[in-house]
Amino acid sequence: MGVEGRMKCVKYLLFFFNFIFWLCGLALVVLGVLVQVALHSTVVINNVSASSAPLVLIVVGVIVFFIAFFGCCGAWKESYCMVTMLKCCGVTNATDWKGKFGSVPDSVPDSCCINVTAGCGQGAMGDALKIHQTGCETVVEKLLKKNIMWVIVAALVIAFLQIMGIIFACMLMGGIRSGYEVM
Repeated sequence: MGVEGRMKCVKYLLFFFNFIFWLCGLALVVLGVLVQVALHSTVVINNVSASSAPLVLIVVGVIVFFIAFFGCCGAWKESYCMVTMLKCCGVTNATDWKGKFGSVPDSVPDSCCINVTAGCGQGAMGDALKIHQTGCETVVEKLLKKNIMWVIVAALVIAFLQIMGIIFACMLMGGIRSGYEVM
């Protein structure tokens, strides 16, 4: 059963903003690759310390890309599991929200709660029985390490599709130049 009324608007807004973040993650990856090529005239990273700036851009871009992708899919399919992100709070831990959320001191977003209910995060920052204390950075790292094979497969499939697109574009370009009918 789908959401109705105001929640439908929230669903589409969440999808839209996650889509924007997805594009930003993709842009960071592309920017990282372009910086790597501009600095070293190759995409291959031979020296990690010499390629630290492009590597940081690429890693951050990939993380943003995947999180936003799951956010888009979760919003579109109305999947609770995909929208809630992996039971974490803050980047490093729940104290990342100190003084940054809500009018009540030591409040965290309700999504940090173990049992999510309206207002459950108000004043509950230090309560390990109510709030997830693990940071999202750690959770995402564990998730990526656990599913590294799927990440590699996805990257290879995307690379293959891109290469096929380049090949087809070159074939079309050659057909147009020689004057043959391409239909």
